[in-house]
Amino acid sequence: MAFLVRRLLALALTVWLATLAVFVVLEVVPGDPALLMLGTEARPDTLAALRDQLGLDRPAAVRYLDWIGGLLGGDLGVSVTYHRPVAELVADRLAITLPLALAALVLSTALALPLGLLAASRHGRAGDWAVMAFGQMGVAVPSFWFAIVLILVFAVGLGWLPAGGFPGWSAGVGPAVTALLLPAVALAVPGAAILARVTRAAVLDTLREDYVRTARAKGAGRRAVMLRHVLPNALVPVVTILGLQFAFLVGGAVVVENVFRLPGLGRLVHQAVGQRDLVVVRDVVVLLAVFVVAVNLLVDVV
Repeated sequence: MAFLVRRLLALALTVWLATLAVFVVLEVVPGDPALLMLGTEARPDTLAALRDQLGLDRPAAVRYLDWIGGLLGGDLGVSVTYHRPVAELVADRLAITLPLALAALVLSTALALPLGLLAASRHGRAGDWAVMAFGQMGVAVPSFWFAIVLILVFAVGLGWLPAGGFPGWSAGVGPAVTALLLPAVALAVPGAAILARVTRAAVLDTLREDYVRTARAKGAGRRAVMLRHVLPNALVPVVTILGLQFAFLVGGAVVVENVFRLPGLGRLVHQAVGQRDLVVVRDVVVLLAVFVVAVNLLVDVV
């Protein structure tokens, strides 16, 4: 219980520092946020209207408290570019990004765990070297290049899957899942390369433990030792990496979403930065910070 209380307090402190940093960078440092959003050629009356809309004529402390109060109440403000509540934009984009992240995480785990076990069980042999080579390539190859290769092979060459875009869940589960398949693979393979290496290292460390030698001395078979004794105890660092990867997939899949033209959360942030929509940037960055901290808390508890 004391552990949970400490972690919750750390979560609250981290989120508060994140909101403070974002607010200071976007609205307090020297410069005019309205001028930044509209550009230097904006008319004075347009600038004045935007300043009034954003409340830039009020003290910074008042604006910060109003913003935090809105976040706590679910009011994220209205996008200057889309003229829609930011909460609606985020909800629409999460309906794409979350399934994509979950699919990539499942594919990554399904690929990495068997490869990690294979490499550890054949330590120093051909299977181990092959898995390590896959890990090196997966980490080294840029995700956007791998995404383009997938498009050229499976969309352009074979015509099996769409090259990009998202038809929407209203078009049916089949077309929507088909549109997410290539992006999920593009995100899963680099993650699987890292996870396979972590699994291999964790399994090798666990194989040296006394209870593993005891289980073998009692006559337990190699398969039983791996599945009943080694794998459950080796999953601690693996689960930690899984949590970090899931947080990255939700907030950091900007490049892959742009390659496949998926209207997800990462692409929303990318477009908001390009369109200088500071309201969207401010809110989404804080929400992603909250998500990352919450996932880390969940991983620690697990």
